[in-house]
Amino acid sequence: MRRDLLVYGGAVLVAVLVGLALAAGGGAAPDVAGRALWDGMFGSPYAFGSALNTTAVLALIATGFTIAHRAGLVNVGGEGQMALGGIAATAVGVSLPAGTPAVLALTALLIAGFAGGALWAGVAAWLRVRRGVNEVITTLLLNFVGLCLVLLAVHEEALLRQPVTSADTLPQSEPLVEAARLPLLGPPESPATIAIVLAAVSVIVAALLLRHTATGTRLTAVGMSEPAAARLGLPVGRLQAGSLAVAGGLAGVAGATLIATVPYVLAEHFTSGYGFTGLVVGLLARGSLTAVAGISLAFGLLASGGINLQLAAGVPAASVQVVQSVLIICVAGAVIFRKGAAR
Repeated sequence: MRRDLLVYGGAVLVAVLVGLALAAGGGAAPDVAGRALWDGMFGSPYAFGSALNTTAVLALIATGFTIAHRAGLVNVGGEGQMALGGIAATAVGVSLPAGTPAVLALTALLIAGFAGGALWAGVAAWLRVRRGVNEVITTLLLNFVGLCLVLLAVHEEALLRQPVTSADTLPQSEPLVEAARLPLLGPPESPATIAIVLAAVSVIVAALLLRHTATGTRLTAVGMSEPAAARLGLPVGRLQAGSLAVAGGLAGVAGATLIATVPYVLAEHFTSGYGFTGLVVGLLARGSLTAVAGISLAFGLLASGGINLQLAAGVPAASVQVVQSVLIICVAGAVIFRKGAAR
């Protein structure tokens, strides 16, 4: 534990020093940049609520990644699975009758999102189990297909595009019905929704599943050695396919929560790269769902703080992405260093 704190604490310190250097290079004093970053994270209910919404999306994707990774699979298709989850959720959310109770509408929306993401991941799962195709390649390539399907859906009136009434009509879906929108959580000025509750429940349930159930033990056995698990009589293919489908389903739920949050429409690029960031969170967490929660919150806060950093201190918001990249490199280097020292 002491060694972990020193190694990862050092990685965070290096990333912070790089961030201060970037702020200074952008012409902002370190104290001004630090204050702007802090205000962007905690300075108002709106800022913190935005950070929580981002945290929820990243935690859902990283939780699914961790489940699949426990079975020895690497799911890099979060972006495409989010896209399909968003499409499915939109199809349900714009077609529900106006009088549908909110509980039923939200349940249907989230189930549709999970199903869309799970089916998209199921394509890669089938290829992995039946044809032996590497899931890293298939999930990665399916990202681009999924994003193109979003473009198709919002540009074709026969699909999900809102009726075109003028040349100014945007290529996006109609707004979701009122009952299918995620309720706000906290004060009225905060945009935080119950998505953060869904993410927290997902993390807890996944932790219990992997740590305290027979299914979790079986997934761990498959991840450690497929041949040995097969000799023990475990259904290796079914466990791998199921874990990848669940990972895709949780990414699909993340996409559904984005659709069910302001402005409540399906639009181009609505995934905003969250799928790839969630992948990074899962890799950094290294199988720990406690770490998934903590790193997701840190990345969510940094994303919110980066916007205010640009507005209040004149430092490009991309500086936060540079800091995140440095942190990733430092943590990865620390892991390699520890493994080398162990040998």
